[in-house]
Amino acid sequence: MTGKQRREQLLDIGRALFAERGFDGTSIEEIATRAKVSKPVVYEHFGGKEGLYAVVVDREMEGLLNSITTALNSDSHPRVLLERAALALLDYIETSTDGFRILVRDSPVAQSTGGFASLISDAASQVEYLLAAEFTSRGFDARYAPMYSQMLVGMVALTGQWWLDVRHPDKTAVAAHLVNLCWNGLTGLEQAPALNGSADATLP
Repeated sequence: MTGKQRREQLLDIGRALFAERGFDGTSIEEIATRAKVSKPVVYEHFGGKEGLYAVVVDREMEGLLNSITTALNSDSHPRVLLERAALALLDYIETSTDGFRILVRDSPVAQSTGGFASLISDAASQVEYLLAAEFTSRGFDARYAPMYSQMLVGMVALTGQWWLDVRHPDKTAVAAHLVNLCWNGLTGLEQAPALNGSADATLP
């Protein structure tokens, strides 16, 4: 196994263990045992458990943030962008469950390397400029766009944490209901919300 292959193997093993047991519940000994290497090999690649954990967290954050950024990178109607961003998060949770579990765990190491709070802040900054433009076009005070972007992304992120374990209803229904609340507010909730998809021109 080449050095690069060994590094990827250790990252995969560490990712699975961190997701299952958390940072504190995972040891270098177990990582090395599962990889069938000695502990010094792990230290050689990452300097210790903290270094391995930091790389895992950084990769997961980058992957999720890229998905959300890609979802928001179009000229579609703001409601459709919101739908795509919500689905991007739920898709990530569905396909990278271990990674999301690591991101949402509360540990000192997660906070020192960025963690989920930092991810939410980064995602909110992506949403902020969209809200600012929408506020301006509707005659609202665009100075409040940063606050609303935090509210919006926070609501989606916390719903994602809840759905991580329950997985019901399916992700499309969850996204539709999220957008229903975000877009219509409590006073304008639709009884049977659905995603509008590409029907930009028909949106209010």
